[in-house]
Amino acid sequence: MEAEMNWKDLAEEVTAVGAAGDSAERITGIEYDSRRVRPGSVFVAMKGGSTDGNRYVEKAIASGALGIITDSAPKFDHLLVFQPGLPVLEVEHGRRALAQASAAFFGHPERTLAATGITGTNGKTTTAFLTEALLNAAARKTVLVGTIESHVVGEVRTSVHTTPESRDLFELMAEGAGRGATELVTEVSSHALDQGRAAGVHFDVAVFTNLTRDHLDYHGTMDNYFAAKRLLFDGTAYPAPRVAVINSLDPRARQLSAAALNAGAEVRTYGIDSGDWRAVNCKLTPGGAVLDLETPAGAAQITSRLAGEVNILNLLAAFTAAHARGVAFDQLVTAIPQLKPVPGRFQPVDAGQPFTVIVDYAHTDDALINLTHLARQMTAKTAGRVITLFGCGGDRDRTKRPKMGQAAGKGSDYVVATSDNPRSEDPRAILAEVEPGLKSTGVQYIIEPDRAGAIRLALEAAKPGDVVLLAGKGHEKEQVLADRTIHFDDTETSLSVLHDLGYGRA
Repeated sequence: MEAEMNWKDLAEEVTAVGAAGDSAERITGIEYDSRRVRPGSVFVAMKGGSTDGNRYVEKAIASGALGIITDSAPKFDHLLVFQPGLPVLEVEHGRRALAQASAAFFGHPERTLAATGITGTNGKTTTAFLTEALLNAAARKTVLVGTIESHVVGEVRTSVHTTPESRDLFELMAEGAGRGATELVTEVSSHALDQGRAAGVHFDVAVFTNLTRDHLDYHGTMDNYFAAKRLLFDGTAYPAPRVAVINSLDPRARQLSAAALNAGAEVRTYGIDSGDWRAVNCKLTPGGAVLDLETPAGAAQITSRLAGEVNILNLLAAFTAAHARGVAFDQLVTAIPQLKPVPGRFQPVDAGQPFTVIVDYAHTDDALINLTHLARQMTAKTAGRVITLFGCGGDRDRTKRPKMGQAAGKGSDYVVATSDNPRSEDPRAILAEVEPGLKSTGVQYIIEPDRAGAIRLALEAAKPGDVVLLAGKGHEKEQVLADRTIHFDDTETSLSVLHDLGYGRA
């Protein structure tokens, strides 16, 4: 719900170091993208990682901006030639100001929604979906914000970023609050934490899934990467959570737990045969897992439809987080058998073929290790092979490419290396950096830059009892090339190939 406010009302809620001008006109919107500015909008001009919104102030004014909030006022020669009396607020931190202005304009939905934030290299999306499902099972209305999609009290929206800018997040929250939502569940990326995109949301519960090699093109080192994740817990850049839920099996768990405790959070650790909230006697089945749950709140044997050890950890994280949000232990136990796999996360593709085809988002060496390990467990009874198709994204951390090749090679019997989202890079050049890792394992492999052709090769190679893993893109519906973005869906493409091979047709 948008608040009725003018410039004076807004200025009272934004931390500013300088101000000029005033307006009694009603504010009609808060925007950080000058292309979305309409008459009555307030334009927040802020420095970003790839661009600087301050370059578009004049465009925003020409589009009818009622006022400007800027983090670069001293650099503006053209501030002196602004329209006389145009309201301007000068701030130190543009993204913090964007959050403050957005929270005020959208009626402070953060005061209505209790927030659960989930960060980590792998498992964020599955954990977020499961947490939302467990809250829904307890009749809580939710807003979910994540990589695959966003939900506003059950209505599905497409997602552009794992963690949107605060203005867009507050709009979703306000819409959800207006529909009776009381819970926010959101993935929180390291980029978002580092850039301040999560400003303005006080996370009641914060979840840490793990930390493995990724995003070093942005963070530079693993220590910097971890430091960004830690911001959600240590109370330095954001308010400390009331409860921190931490994967006890991660090497950084002890360090992160200490930081959270020092910031005043209650810490709950989870893990398989480890942690305060733990799964023991785990038995993996073709359709999921059976395990004993041991927690400070109670114990129970549960059956899950989510396959693999990784999903046991995701389930434990979600269970612990939902309980921290006040859902009763018995309610959670009752809900678990109904939980469904998440799209693009170990998603089966079935056209009646005598081998298993799985689409998964695994796009790091650690995720590939986990994925191939799970596939190997599945083939233990069939004596089948593990066939893995994967690629590495362009314009991203190049150091992980041979590591991913090595991970795929060690865990598979046959590998098809292909293109992922090459972006501005030549797919063949990316694959040339992947290949040394593959070679080092001695695995049989083939390189096919065309992803559709590579999927065909992988499926044509499959025999009864095999498991074919199509890794890297998961839920994605597009492939980003140097000169264009095309529609591409691994699930859709594999079904088409399976039909061509004679499966699934009447």
